[in-house]
Amino acid sequence: MAEWSMMPHELLDEISDHLDARSDVVRFRSVCSTWRSAVPPGRRLLPPRFPILPNEGIADFTLGFCLSKRSVYLLSVPHYPPGQVDPHRRGSSWLIKVKEDVPNRMALLNPLSRVESGPFPNNFPRVLDTSKIRVSELASEFVMQYMTYPHLARDPVSNGLNIYMEKVVFMGLNCTEFVVLTIHVSGKLAVYKSGDKRWSIIGDMPSPYDDVILFKDKFFAVDGTGRTVNVGLDLKLTEVAGPTFGGDKKFLVESLGELLLADMYLTVYADYEGPVDVEPDEFNSIVTERTVKFKVYKLDLKEKKWVEVRELGDRVLFLGEDCTFSASSSDLKACKGNCIFFTGEFYYSNGDDDGIFQGHDIGVFDMGTGRIGPLDDYIGYSELFWPPPEWITSRTAEVEGQLELLAL
Repeated sequence: MAEWSMMPHELLDEISDHLDARSDVVRFRSVCSTWRSAVPPGRRLLPPRFPILPNEGIADFTLGFCLSKRSVYLLSVPHYPPGQVDPHRRGSSWLIKVKEDVPNRMALLNPLSRVESGPFPNNFPRVLDTSKIRVSELASEFVMQYMTYPHLARDPVSNGLNIYMEKVVFMGLNCTEFVVLTIHVSGKLAVYKSGDKRWSIIGDMPSPYDDVILFKDKFFAVDGTGRTVNVGLDLKLTEVAGPTFGGDKKFLVESLGELLLADMYLTVYADYEGPVDVEPDEFNSIVTERTVKFKVYKLDLKEKKWVEVRELGDRVLFLGEDCTFSASSSDLKACKGNCIFFTGEFYYSNGDDDGIFQGHDIGVFDMGTGRIGPLDDYIGYSELFWPPPEWITSRTAEVEGQLELLAL
């Protein structure tokens, strides 16, 4: 049997071309010196800069957009010595999002938002030894940031306040060509192709679009009515499902090779007691929207319609600000399936529509009971997000100066 280090370079190149996750690149480069030299540590296919979208509110000193990638990882301990941590107990898995908007400057974010995690405990490691931790990449997201002149900003890539707030999806066609799809401030779809001098705004818009996704190497978009289209590289829209009226905000999620639609139902709530006597432009300051429930649908491409799904089985859906993804509850350890994690304002409810308490942060919707509530109400769920589990510090080597952390 031939040694791994003797594998032909042509075959190594072929394998490495299919390594999309950075964690897979780390594992590949860890096999031996030959494999390590076959793949550079920081392969970047993302464009350094491209034009901004037409928008009257953009400052004159904006140079353009910079696209950055962020990855969501599930960390868990692969093996437990006898008498130590039970792999099914609370805190045995940890969900994180890693950003590296500026090269070699990494930060951990809330997995469902743009907010940085912290403060970290004093003994939190600066380096994570991934040889002692099982790492699974669950999702990746892309964000566009406005680039400004260096003398007007600390970094060429500005801070999070200058992030383009709509969801962005990226498709790499090859090593140099790519396509970006997002939602314009007008609610229309916007497409940018590598090499173009400007964005293309697609005029078709019976209703403003809510979400976009890359599914099976194709772009899909859904509007506020549930009408769903495939966005071709020629900018042609092909309807794949008609409207699904009912909810107020639509999310597209991939789960086990199926495209799902999570329909969020909202209600209006006034943070105000007594008679309302305010000017129209002040009304939004006292009125907010609260999430009260969800419905889930599966795309039937043959019939071109959304079919309601009553339960998710073992699956868990995550609806974030910049990406959506799903996972198996068995991989998440203490988290049971058939539920949805989301961010925003929400009512606490036992399954009725008349929730009486409200909260803001990460909410959980139980598909089985119809109950909606805060993360802390679900035993084991909060440990999936924060704080960092104790085994992160106990099983991580202190390797100063070597940052082969998840995102090498």
